[in-house]
Amino acid sequence: MYDMANLKKLGALGDGASNAVKAFWAFDKAAMADGAVPKKYKELIAVAVALTTQCPYCLELHRSAAETAGATQEELAETALIAAALRAGAAITHATHVIGGAQVEK
Repeated sequence: MYDMANLKKLGALGDGASNAVKAFWAFDKAAMADGAVPKKYKELIAVAVALTTQCPYCLELHRSAAETAGATQEELAETALIAAALRAGAAITHATHVIGGAQVEK
């Protein structure tokens, strides 16, 4: 199902909603441009987000872009563990909604 070749179909998406797609790509380009947060860090952030959203396309594109921007394998590994910690942390903190059932706080 996930095949990088599918990204070639993005042109057809643009044919169906050209103004919105053009606006999206302009926004994406601006958001990912080098700025107060350097490009390498933006790409590492994007890798972490892609790991949490589990988007294989984003994983491949942003891993490659992170490496091109100078990210090392060690930085990518730490980024992966940050994403894992955040997902685990969300499960732990959301567990507070299921612990104690309908008990009223005292």
